Amino acid sequence: MSIIMNLFDVRQLYYIARIVIAGICGMFIGLERKNRSKEAGVRTHFVVACASALMMVISKYGFGDMVSKSDGARIAAQVVSGIGFLGAGMIFVHKNTVTGLTTAAGIWATSGVGLAIGAGMYAVGTATSAMIVIAQILLHKNFRWLKNSKSKKLAVKGVTEPKYQQNLTEQLRKDGIIVHDVYIEKDDDGCNYNFIIEIPENVYEQDIICGVAYNCKISSNL
Repeated sequence: MSIIMNLFDVRQLYYIARIVIAGICGMFIGLERKNRSKEAGVRTHFVVACASALMMVISKYGFGDMVSKSDGARIAAQVVSGIGFLGAGMIFVHKNTVTGLTTAAGIWATSGVGLAIGAGMYAVGTATSAMIVIAQILLHKNFRWLKNSKSKKLAVKGVTEPKYQQNLTEQLRKDGIIVHDVYIEKDDDGCNYNFIIEIPENVYEQDIICGVAYNCKISSNL
């Protein structure tokens, strides 16, 4: 009987609404990551936000039937530390290059959004979601004051070779060239690659172009 009463309890609907709102916020954050082909996308961020909101709801309201006083906030506190294991699995280190840091930070931030909305802080949670998404979009723009003056863009067109990104990245690194990021587009002629690179002073751009078998050019990353 008590279970049936809980199903029709208005407070339960409020709690469910919080979890739904948290999930929607997580989806918006994950959508930006998915559009950049990152490791964690819409589903991962949605689940993290919903689960975090659920943990916060349980932490605040799940112990109302207990006579003795208990520190229910400990459940929510474990989300902050526990989410680190998920984020750590998204960070990869390969030959002094670290990838996945932004995605891991986004997962951690998404858990915070879920906790905030689960606690009933709707404005804080939704505003933080908007800030994260806007920052992710804007900071990927080519603002002059955000870019290193030595940063260049190596554009390679019409690539049909498999594992080309891996092979060229290894080749560039052997010459001391740092590869910051890679963007890929596909058309009828093959794949078009844009490598964001940092060229040391002792390496000439013409040598890089001569070492690339496909049609390519180097331009300023502005």
